[in-house]
Amino acid sequence: MKKIIGFVSVLFVMALFLVTNAVAADYISAKKCKACHMKQYKSWSQTNMANSFENLKAGVKVEEKKKAGLEDKDYTTDPKCLKCHTTGYGKGGFVSMEKTPDLAGVQCESCHGPGSDFSAIMKKNKEFALADVKAAGLIIPSEDEKGCMACHGGESPFVEKVDPKYKFDFKERLKNTHEHFPLKNKH
Repeated sequence: MKKIIGFVSVLFVMALFLVTNAVAADYISAKKCKACHMKQYKSWSQTNMANSFENLKAGVKVEEKKKAGLEDKDYTTDPKCLKCHTTGYGKGGFVSMEKTPDLAGVQCESCHGPGSDFSAIMKKNKEFALADVKAAGLIIPSEDEKGCMACHGGESPFVEKVDPKYKFDFKERLKNTHEHFPLKNKH
């Protein structure tokens, strides 16, 4: 019995070590995503999400900021703003314009998750199984409304009360994020 308890204890410690030392996926930026998803990239690059970091600068969207009770000042280093106007802020992604300029704005990985792990699977096998890339961290936004609500929910100063145009309609927003082109291969 002591051997079994000892063996189970060793297994538990090993599992705990693996879980606590698991390496999180890295953010790779929209520039890397566009290599395989050029049509989506071009469509996305025309959206407000792609250019959202610019809205944090002084002199940009002055009237909107005023209506929301904000001053017209530079918010490009404000942690409350960066979590929704950059990719992966506070999660191993965007740090600052000096250190991680390629992660400014709301990019692919803001909605689809950090891409290093699942993109590696996609590169290896163009006919990858969707279940495999989802297991490696790919998020399908249409299956995860709460991901959108992290920024379009309660903490944002830009809500429907400020202006009806800020009403967040999940299904409508999915249509306007980027055009959804059919994938070349079946997954």
